[in-house]
Amino acid sequence: MEKNTEKPSPEAKALSLFFMAFKTTTPTYKDKSKRINRLWDLVKSNELSREDYQAEIEKMINMYGGYSTVVERTVQYYVEKTGEWKSRGEDQYSQDAQKFANEMMKK
Repeated sequence: MEKNTEKPSPEAKALSLFFMAFKTTTPTYKDKSKRINRLWDLVKSNELSREDYQAEIEKMINMYGGYSTVVERTVQYYVEKTGEWKSRGEDQYSQDAQKFANEMMKK
C-alpha cells in the first residue's frame, strides 16, 4: 500500500492551529479540530476528495474571518501567552505567521 504523504493546505494548517490555541477557551473548537483532522484522515485514505476537503476548510475558515485573520489571531494568542512566536518552517503558513509575529514584536 502506497503511503499518501500529501500535506494539508496552509488554510487547513492555520485552522488547525487556531483551534488548538483556543480550544481551552471555547470548547466547540476542540470538536471542530477533531472534525478537520477526521476529514484529513478521509482524504489520506482516498475516501474524500482533496477538493471537497478544501471546500470544507474554506467554508470554516471564512466563518472566522478568513486566512489572514485566523493566522493573526493564532500568532497573537501565542505571543501574548508566551511572549514570543516559536514556530518555524518553510511552508506558506509558517512564513505568513512569522510575518505577523515580526509585526507584533515591533509594537
